[in-house]
Amino acid sequence: MSPEVGREIKDLPTLPRARLLALWRELFTKPAHPKLRRDLMVPILASRMQEKVYGGLKPSTRRRLRKIAEELERDPQARLEPNHPIKPGTKLIRQWQSQTHEVVAETGGFEYRGQRYRSLSQIARQITGTRWSGPAFFGLKQLQKKEGNR
Repeated sequence: MSPEVGREIKDLPTLPRARLLALWRELFTKPAHPKLRRDLMVPILASRMQEKVYGGLKPSTRRRLRKIAEELERDPQARLEPNHPIKPGTKLIRQWQSQTHEVVAETGGFEYRGQRYRSLSQIARQITGTRWSGPAFFGLKQLQKKEGNR
């Protein structure tokens, strides 16, 4: 973080409410909700200041969030499917404690040993007996990072 922005963010909690409200109008081009508490205003302002200096969300993340918001607006009870980076039919194979574990990606979930699971994390927990990030357990995190660097 640049020293100037860092200093400004560090000073936010000490600013009077009137200055915070003025800063809000400057950064968001509209006034803050009149009942917005100071303890919520400060981190939101800090985030917005960083966004202005360093940039915001990636366009793909914005599109995904917009799609989720639209779906929830249509149906507040909608069950949102995860954004899987793997195609249905893909087999994931993992060696764990001398056993080979095979998972098949399906539309909206995964199949492992005849059972259907909604997430890889559920399967990783089933295999290891502890909480794991499923994508990390099956080696997909590194794959996503490599694909993002292309």
